[in-house]
Amino acid sequence: MPAKTKKPREKSSAKFFFKSLKPWALPIIIACIFAAGATVLMIFGPKILGNMTTEAAKSLGATGKIDWAPLAGNAITLIILYLISVVLGYFENFIIGRIAAKYIKKTRTEILNKIDRLPIAYFDKHKYGDTLSRMTNDVDTVGQSLQNSLSEIISNIVMLIGILIMMLTISPLLSLIAVISIPISTIFVAKIAGRGQKYFRRQQDTLGSLNSTIEEDYSGQLIIKLNNHESASLQDFRETNNLLYNSAWKAQFFSGLAFPITHVFTNLSYVIICIVGGYEAIAGMITIGNVQAFIQYTTQFNRPITSIAQIASTIQLTLAAAERISKFLAEDEEKEEGREELKNIKGDIEFKDVNFNYSADKPVIKNLSFKASAGENIALVGPTGAGKTTIVNLLMRFYDPVSGKILIDGNDTKAAEKSSVRELFGMVLQDTWLFSGTIEENLRYGNDDATLDDVKKVCKYLHIDHFITSLPKGYKTKISEDSDNISAGEKQLLTIARAMLKNPPMMILDEATSNVDTRTEQLIQDALEKLSKNRTSFIIAHRLSTIRSADLILVMKNGEIVEQGTHEKLLKKNGFYAELYNSQFKD
Repeated sequence: MPAKTKKPREKSSAKFFFKSLKPWALPIIIACIFAAGATVLMIFGPKILGNMTTEAAKSLGATGKIDWAPLAGNAITLIILYLISVVLGYFENFIIGRIAAKYIKKTRTEILNKIDRLPIAYFDKHKYGDTLSRMTNDVDTVGQSLQNSLSEIISNIVMLIGILIMMLTISPLLSLIAVISIPISTIFVAKIAGRGQKYFRRQQDTLGSLNSTIEEDYSGQLIIKLNNHESASLQDFRETNNLLYNSAWKAQFFSGLAFPITHVFTNLSYVIICIVGGYEAIAGMITIGNVQAFIQYTTQFNRPITSIAQIASTIQLTLAAAERISKFLAEDEEKEEGREELKNIKGDIEFKDVNFNYSADKPVIKNLSFKASAGENIALVGPTGAGKTTIVNLLMRFYDPVSGKILIDGNDTKAAEKSSVRELFGMVLQDTWLFSGTIEENLRYGNDDATLDDVKKVCKYLHIDHFITSLPKGYKTKISEDSDNISAGEKQLLTIARAMLKNPPMMILDEATSNVDTRTEQLIQDALEKLSKNRTSFIIAHRLSTIRSADLILVMKNGEIVEQGTHEKLLKKNGFYAELYNSQFKD
């Protein structure tokens, strides 16, 4: 089966590559014309040099000395041709270089735009280190191949055809000897290239995995060192690195065979040409200048064949990289089924017989039904894997139910634009996320229209203004991508402030107070109580003491609501919730 699918995959990769070059078709054609022109001018060099040798031999034989007058004219012509060729080659390289840079920029932009259009399900199943590898390594590979190989391929093809024509004008017999080696060496090179392609594909895939491993190890150094996991991490890296090594050397080995095989056949033909050409010159069938020119043409004729054989490995690597890029860009995007825009939302939520599963054989949410009125605090509790986070994902339309409906103020969310639904929510996750920039820029991330006064007002409301103003530049203080210059609790406070500044009608807090101390937690709880008067809030909590004042507690188990009610009612019921709550206070 792999043998049958290999060629279509390579063909589709090549099709993607050439299709992606369509915006620069005209400059590429112009560059190719320049490359062809530069090569054609260079092809006349050996012929002119041969004529100069013939003229010199004639004058030397006739008068005993060399007549320099005709030689000077040929020399000037030769210099002019070479100068024009250099100029054309410069402009060709300039054009291709700009196209390659623009191609890399365009492709990376397409990948980034694609990331924004992919559903959350994609990120749940793929390592983002591999995606980053496609954006960096694979795009660079294709871009460099475009810059270095495209003009070289054109030049070599033109040189091959041009030299063949010049050789035929000198001696058809010698041309036949030179050409006969091409199909023989091509057959061998084609078979070897086919063997090497699978290793080039494996090399690019493994490189993506290696990048994921490096990224995970780099970002998780604290946990690795804490658990004395250095040796195991190194072992994982060595295994992946060895896989990359094995695929890389095999790919290079098979591609490297192309040059010596081609070289053997071309050198063999070269020897035969020297013997036959010498005989024809002695017999007077050909001039000595033409013999010299033909030998030079033979050397040049072998050069494009050898060069193309060497480029074969680059082409294979490029196709493997292009395949990974095209495969990523062909991933299913988030489908925008709804077209309605939700406006003037109060925050009434209803789940009606909702069923959902990430995979067909494993249901996560089963016949889920509940109502939440505007302004209520809804707490979701239950053991790990009960489906709490899945409810939030369904609310935000990161996923859609398999069956059933989710209504916001009576509007079916499936009929609404996803962006319109997500605009209604502010969200604070257990894992905080801040980007490299100032504190003010991070807080205004969800509300670009907010002023600095608005930012300060929310921060004072949350009692975090004092810690921000104590920093060197206050709200203009820059924080790193990993926010190493502020504590975990301060990061969580900033993400909560960011969600509040967005001022949405509904809030989602996924264990939002897990990274703050008891005093700060109480301050946040007080602020959230004030905030929730006009907002519907969904709170995922593992510390049940934080949701005692919730208007409704949904107790989940195995994707179903097993109990619901207020804290006091559920405790009196002495059921699953009471068991969870009391277990947190056992000695």
